[in-house]
Amino acid sequence: MTTEIAQLGSGAMFDKIAHRYDFVNRVLSFGIDKSWRRRTVKRLQLGEHPRVLDVATGTGDLAIDIARMVPGAQVFGLDPSPNMLAIAAQKIAKRGLTDRVTLVEGDAQALPYADCEMDAATIAFGIRNVPDRSRGLRELARVVRPGGRVCVLELGEPRRGLLGKAARFHTRHVVPRLGALLSGAREYKYLQSSIAAFPPAEEFAEQMQAAGLHVIEVIPLTFGACTLYVATPTEEQ
Repeated sequence: MTTEIAQLGSGAMFDKIAHRYDFVNRVLSFGIDKSWRRRTVKRLQLGEHPRVLDVATGTGDLAIDIARMVPGAQVFGLDPSPNMLAIAAQKIAKRGLTDRVTLVEGDAQALPYADCEMDAATIAFGIRNVPDRSRGLRELARVVRPGGRVCVLELGEPRRGLLGKAARFHTRHVVPRLGALLSGAREYKYLQSSIAAFPPAEEFAEQMQAAGLHVIEVIPLTFGACTLYVATPTEEQ
């Protein structure tokens, strides 16, 4: 697993599945991921002309949502995968947002921005793939100004109830099999294992606190299949 995580951190694995990533995600999530991202943007509580960093931007969906929902926002989308960024660039150009969304190839563990340079930051479905998760969280806390918000949107396995059991079955069996079938890539098997290995919400919130982020809200979405963590940098940052 260590080797796989290192590959993810470099973007190598996502380069292989970039061409089918959006299509497969829509199918596997039944399109619900769109509402998750919109809710994330709303929780940022952005002002009129904010600078917003979207880490692990992938094919740019969340960066695009921020730019469209907050007309005055200047958005920076960072990702380690050049193939994913190439698709993001096409989508951004198609929507006429090239002057407001800047794409950067980079590492979540060493963000190329100054302290407090951003008004807010997001990372959606990416923190579990950062090799040194605590370091990635500290970087988010570092680059966001005091009072600004950091939103982390991440998948997980529901642990209770009948619906939780159904969601676990979907994650453990449907995701790797259907993902591999639709994309032709075995990498979706890793997706299942990385979701299963992600810590429970309360444990991850504690990890955020230890990394210099004061957690304001922990919001379970779709019976806990996804969780939105809302935080601000602590005064020590």
